[in-house]
Amino acid sequence: DSYVSNDDAVQNPVIDLAQNYPNPFNPSTTISFELKRPSNARLSIYNMKGQLVKTLVNGELNAGKHSLVWNGTNDNGQPVASGLYLYRLNADGFRGERKMLLMK
Repeated sequence: DSYVSNDDAVQNPVIDLAQNYPNPFNPSTTISFELKRPSNARLSIYNMKGQLVKTLVNGELNAGKHSLVWNGTNDNGQPVASGLYLYRLNADGFRGERKMLLMK
């Protein structure tokens, strides 16, 4: 018998990157994710052109559940246009993303 290990599953620090709620949203939405272990994590919002709109967190986070609220503004505090956005979570090599819709 041969033993097959899946090191990728063991190495993945993220348990879950949930769909934002509410979606569609106005004026704000909550993005939740769960980390298996303390991780250097970055959660960023991008427009559909791939341009960075807002960074919600960039730094060391504890293991456990995290919820961050995005109020539909960019890094300069200005409201962004209605439309489809991506949120992307990077944590210790993991990268996940989901779409969300801002409707004004």
